[in-house]
Amino acid sequence: MKIIVWILNILIFIVIVGFVIVSIGKMMFNNKVKSEIRQLFAKVYDKETKIITEKDLKGLPESVQRWLKNSNVVGKERIRTVRLKQKGIMRLKKEQPWIKYRVEQYYRVDEPSFIWKAKVKMNPLLYFNGRDIYYKGKGNMLIKLLSLIPVVNAKGKEIDQGTLLRYLGEIVWFPTAALSDYIKWEEVDSNSAKATMSYGEITASGIFTFNDKGDVISFTAKRYMETNGQFKLETWTIPLDEYKKFNGIRIPYKGRVVWLLDSGDFEWYYFEITDIEYNKPKIY
Repeated sequence: MKIIVWILNILIFIVIVGFVIVSIGKMMFNNKVKSEIRQLFAKVYDKETKIITEKDLKGLPESVQRWLKNSNVVGKERIRTVRLKQKGIMRLKKEQPWIKYRVEQYYRVDEPSFIWKAKVKMNPLLYFNGRDIYYKGKGNMLIKLLSLIPVVNAKGKEIDQGTLLRYLGEIVWFPTAALSDYIKWEEVDSNSAKATMSYGEITASGIFTFNDKGDVISFTAKRYMETNGQFKLETWTIPLDEYKKFNGIRIPYKGRVVWLLDSGDFEWYYFEITDIEYNKPKIY
């Protein structure tokens, strides 16, 4: 009997120690991300806020002008910061099951940057935290199991290119960013336009496709994909499905992310925006 009690006490001690270690890891991860968000938003209101007029849209491809008018940005303040919440399902390989995630994301527009913070539950006991950052032209993806054990810590020119393209594709959620000096537009045809973004040491382009109503229905680009430690340029696309108004701005709030590979399409990320706020540079 004494042995059983002793074993139970040891097990309880191990569980408590494990819980404390995981809690400390979670706190450290969250504090790191909060510090990065504060840095992202530092001195964001040192410049004058501007109201968007139709004159600001002149010179853009007709399809881009229709989209911006459709988004209801004319007469609104230029968007300088964004914070949003997102939910959905994701998988990292075709053969893997879908898993649920929840995301907070923060953007700055005058100095293009973002922080994406995710919690992904693999099962009731196991989860991992992810943080993707694009800041001062550099990208970094950090993934930790139970907020503690590093699984991915990716950086380099391919990551820089990927995070820049991600920022460019996601301006559909804060459309006034399309007027930024670091983005140049070229008409492709009546329903598509090429956007080229240059920032830091990276320049990359993608195609925005619009329907006849003027809504963006997809963004497609050549982005580096990592497979077994090797990077290769592949076609990466974001089909956009449904629109909704948030704070008077009409944006696509549902969609998915797909790699168009020679071996077949790899859908890996479905998203739904549940909340978005503009010009509120604070942590949720």
